[in-house]
Amino acid sequence: MRKSITTLSFVALLLSLPVSVYAEVQAAAKPKDPVSQVVAANFMTNFSDGQFYPERMISRAELASIMVKAFRLNKRQGLPQENIVVADVPPSHWAYNDIQTVLKTDIMRGYRNNLFFPNQRVTRAEAMAIFAQAYGVFQFSNETVNEILAPFPDKASIPEWARRAIATVISEGFASTDSQGNLLPLKPMTRGEMAYLLSQYLQRQQKLPETPIAPEAPPMR
Repeated sequence: MRKSITTLSFVALLLSLPVSVYAEVQAAAKPKDPVSQVVAANFMTNFSDGQFYPERMISRAELASIMVKAFRLNKRQGLPQENIVVADVPPSHWAYNDIQTVLKTDIMRGYRNNLFFPNQRVTRAEAMAIFAQAYGVFQFSNETVNEILAPFPDKASIPEWARRAIATVISEGFASTDSQGNLLPLKPMTRGEMAYLLSQYLQRQQKLPETPIAPEAPPMR
């Protein structure tokens, strides 16, 4: 009964507010979807037709651009001035500067013969590992990594080189799974899945409200 009274009181309070304030309360109470969050943060952008296309796969060039924006990699100190020769990414490529940045910061690496393969699809394991590289891979022990990955049914399909990085992403609450709790590390990463990961990262970056300073107790008499 008390719960019903409390709920009715809250509703009555909302209805008594001015329309503008009521709208703000409603907007604050409604969580933003991941796509809206990352687009607003300029981590990812819509296509020229205004659509996001969350089902489309992420390419290496797109991931490079996302990492530069999300972690401001181009603002890091001590980046080499001389550009790296990348045979399949000429200066005219739309992501040339971002690819140069991820290579110079060692967040992403090229392949043999100075190739980057900018249009190659990125797997979920690769995307999470590269994200963790930019975020900072936690140096968990092998035992801790195994404990973190243990609950996931498809943990055995995680590449050995990505286990510690993926454990980092999971421990920070950034990872997504399918309805059966699988990480699907070998599946291509979609734009929607990348948006979810980035939205969780954004929420972590939000500042906590400042703790009010309690007034000093009056002197005892």
